[in-house]
Amino acid sequence: MLQIKDLHVSYGGIKALRGVNIDVPDGKIVTLIGANGAGKSTLLRTISGLVKAESGSITFNGKELLGLPINKVCNEKIALSPEGRRVFTDLTVQENLKIGSYLRNDKKEIEKDLKWVYQLFPRLEERSWQLAGTLSGGEQQMLAVGRALMSRPSLLMLDEPSLGLAPLIVQQIFDIIKEINKTGVTVLLIEQNANMALKTADIAYVIETGEIVLTGSGSEVMANPQVREAYLGKKK
Repeated sequence: MLQIKDLHVSYGGIKALRGVNIDVPDGKIVTLIGANGAGKSTLLRTISGLVKAESGSITFNGKELLGLPINKVCNEKIALSPEGRRVFTDLTVQENLKIGSYLRNDKKEIEKDLKWVYQLFPRLEERSWQLAGTLSGGEQQMLAVGRALMSRPSLLMLDEPSLGLAPLIVQQIFDIIKEINKTGVTVLLIEQNANMALKTADIAYVIETGEIVLTGSGSEVMANPQVREAYLGKKK
C-alpha cells in the first residue's frame, strides 16, 4: 500500500503541493484528477524521487520513500510511465522495452514479461524492430506503458496516458489499464480525461492548486455536482 501523508512540495518558493494525503490500497486503481498546474505530475515525480519534498511522508508497504534516489525507488517495484511518453526514439521498440528491465537479472523471467507485454500490445510485437520515433502517438504511449511494465512493478504510475490520443486509442489504453490491474498490479493514474478516469477508478481524488479537495469512489466523485461542471462539462 502506498500512503502519502501531509506532503508539502515547493518550486522556487511557490507551493506545488499543500498537505496532500492519499492512500493507494494494494490491487486498486486510484486516480487523481485536476486542472493543469494543480500538482498532479508533481506528486508522481515526488513519489519517484525526481522532486524533493519539504515535509511529509511517502511510504510504500511500510517503507519510507522520501529521500531515496530514483533507482532505489524502482527497486521497491514502483514504475512510472511519464507524461509525454519519452520513449527512446533512436532505439527499436524491443530495445525500449528491454530498457525497462535494466535493474533485473532474471533473463528467463524478462523474456516471459516481454511476451506478456506483446500480448497486451500486439501492435508493439508487429513493430518490435521498428524505431520508436517512427511510431504513432498511440503506439508510443503503448510502448511507454509496456516499458514501465518490464520492471515488473507492484505499483504502476501513469501520467496522462490518454493525452493527445484519438478517442478509439484512448479506449484501448483504458481497457489495457484494467487488464493490467486484473493481474494484481496496483495503478495510480493521473489523467485529464476525467470521464474515463472516474469510470475506471476504484478510488478518486480531486486536486486543486496543490490541495486535495474531494475524495471518494470513482462513481461518487463522478456524481458530485462540482466535479460534473468543472471536469465533465455538465451542468449542476
